[in-house]
Amino acid sequence: MPPSSPPPSRRAPRERLLIAQEAARLIAESGIHDFEHARRKAASKLGIHEEALWPRLADVEQALREHQRLFAATEQPGALHRRRESAMQAMQFLHAFQPRLVGAVLTGLAGDNSPVNLQLHCDDADAVQHFLHEQRIPAEARTCVLQLAGHASRQHFPGWEFAADGIAFELVVLPEDALRQPPVSPDDGKPLPRATLAQLKLLLAASPPPTGVA
Repeated sequence: MPPSSPPPSRRAPRERLLIAQEAARLIAESGIHDFEHARRKAASKLGIHEEALWPRLADVEQALREHQRLFAATEQPGALHRRRESAMQAMQFLHAFQPRLVGAVLTGLAGDNSPVNLQLHCDDADAVQHFLHEQRIPAEARTCVLQLAGHASRQHFPGWEFAADGIAFELVVLPEDALRQPPVSPDDGKPLPRATLAQLKLLLAASPPPTGVA
C-alpha cells in the first residue's frame, strides 16, 4: 500500500514556504507585480491547490525581500529610489484627484519591473480620463478589483496605465468615500498601506539616493 500524504497541518509550513519563494521569483524575474496573482500562479505551478496551504501575502513580501537581498542587492535600491521620485512627480501632477501611493514602491519592494501604483479619488471616473487626454498622455484602460473597508465583497474599479521616462504607472480611480474607507487586504481585511504626497516626501527625505543614483 503506498504511503499516505502528510496531513495538511504538517504540510502547511513547507508548502507555504515553497509557494512564497516561487511567487517572489515570479515577481522579481517574470514581470508579475500583483502579489495575489503571483501567489496564485506559484501555487498552480507547484500543484498546490488547497488555499489553506497558501502563504499570506505578507509571507510573499518577506520572501521577495530575501530574494532581492540575495540576487539584487546592488541594483534594487536605485530602482526603488527612481520610482519613488517618479511617484512624487506624478502625485504632484495628479494632485486634484487626491492620489495615494500604494504597492511595492511604497513598501520598498520595487525593482526594475515594478510599476508605480497610485489610487486616485473622484466620484466621476471620466474626469481622470479627460484629464489624461487633455495632457496628451496616451493611457490604456484597465480594471482593478479591490475590496473597500465597510463593504462585504470586492468590486471592479476603472483605471488607466501608461509609461513615462521608462517607468510604468498604474492608476485606479476610487470614489471619494474611499478616503475614509480605503481598500483592505484580501488576507486579513486590514487597510492596505497608503501614503499621501506629504508622507512620500518625508519617506524620500529619510532615504537618500543610493550612490550612483542622480
